[in-house]
Amino acid sequence: MQDRLNQNDVTNRVNVEHPANVREAVLRLFATRYPGAEFAPLERAFDDFHALFEGRYPGYLSCDTLYHDMRHTLDMTLAMARLVDGHDRSCAPADRLGARRAALGILIALLHDSGYLKRSSEAQVENGAIFTKVHVSRSADFISAYLPKVGFAPEAALASRLVHFTGYEMDVDDIPVDDPRDRMIGCMVGTADLIGQMSDRMYLEKVREFLYDEFVWGRIAREQLPDGREIVRYSSPDDLIIKTPGFYEYVARTRIAKKLEGADRYAESHFDGPSLYQSEIERNMTFLRETIETAQLERLRRYCYSLSAKRRQGLAADVAAS
Repeated sequence: MQDRLNQNDVTNRVNVEHPANVREAVLRLFATRYPGAEFAPLERAFDDFHALFEGRYPGYLSCDTLYHDMRHTLDMTLAMARLVDGHDRSCAPADRLGARRAALGILIALLHDSGYLKRSSEAQVENGAIFTKVHVSRSADFISAYLPKVGFAPEAALASRLVHFTGYEMDVDDIPVDDPRDRMIGCMVGTADLIGQMSDRMYLEKVREFLYDEFVWGRIAREQLPDGREIVRYSSPDDLIIKTPGFYEYVARTRIAKKLEGADRYAESHFDGPSLYQSEIERNMTFLRETIETAQLERLRRYCYSLSAKRRQGLAADVAAS
């Protein structure tokens, strides 16, 4: 296989910067797994998602978070579809999720970060990352209002709870879910969110270049306590990237294995062998550890910095025009 292109998924076959490409891949996969099922709501949802992130959805401004962007959502949505496929091809018939739950999982995945988007009335907010600590609840509100528009009104309340499997506003153990199959959808969404971003070809550069900025806006990097003391979690972009292997080992992996019921194993079922997501995550972590050990963080240059500058200029232009 040729070297993986920056814009491609872990298979190097799907460009995850284009909604149409990911929509086609998801619908093709589900058409094979659930022959005869109707997935028109997903087609509309992909279009609405695209409009939402580009600022063409009524009542919302375009996405201005550079890490939690449209590409990230598309990448994790494709991962979600593969986890669902792997689950239903490997489990007992009585435990299968089925077409309806599969579609529900994709709807939640597509909208799981909608809470970062600023409403039209929030144009004065500097950046959507300011909502970092509450973005999942905001996403839940959007999902609850949106799902009835695509024929999923009965699942709207459930979906607004399941999206919390992607965040930290609620402990996963405290999220009320009655049916084990619905809980598995939540576990898969949370897992897809992690393995999708950490297997990204440009994950390391995006953490250093973009995620740190979001953490500053969201008061994650530094937090002022009520008593005046300051907690400094990440003092700089380099500090964040240096601490990323620890996040992977002690936070992400533990969360997937324990809180999310090891749902990443279904990627192996989908690929009928080793998970390409895990392979790419390990590749990223190995490269990062080498750069840290040799004090050569300048090697993190796979990202196209001209594109980075272009995107930042575009955001500045949007702010000036607002």
